[in-house]
Amino acid sequence: MSYDQLDCRVSAPCIIDTGIVVNKRDMQKLLVDLARVRYLHIQDGQVCNEAEGYVVEVFASEQQATLVANHALYLNVNSFDYLELKQSPEKETYFDLIQEGRLLRLIPISNPLEEHASRKFNAAALDAVMDQVLSGNWDSQLDEDCPF
Repeated sequence: MSYDQLDCRVSAPCIIDTGIVVNKRDMQKLLVDLARVRYLHIQDGQVCNEAEGYVVEVFASEQQATLVANHALYLNVNSFDYLELKQSPEKETYFDLIQEGRLLRLIPISNPLEEHASRKFNAAALDAVMDQVLSGNWDSQLDEDCPF
């Protein structure tokens, strides 16, 4: 059997709840579902800042910075060397974004399952309201057009 006949494909990694993610697209996929988080900024092993915030945007750019201010987080995955998924003793997953001696730990406060259900409900409620508004608008136009 020659080398050409061998199947030399390498499987993509499979990470479940713990592990290290280096691919920037994979990092984005994990972070984009975050909403409310508690975050810790750790520099050289010392906690510099700890607060709650909301992940407003997750992106990959060579020209833009990661920004954390006024409880809003704009996360550029290119600002970090890798992401490490870890679990707390309570089996809750959290995210460590690591760049040399700096670590930004994101601990989710909101649950993506609840957020998704809430978004679906809000969309359905908005559709119902719009239907009522539009049908009410048509009714009022019909009333104005008919002079009886």
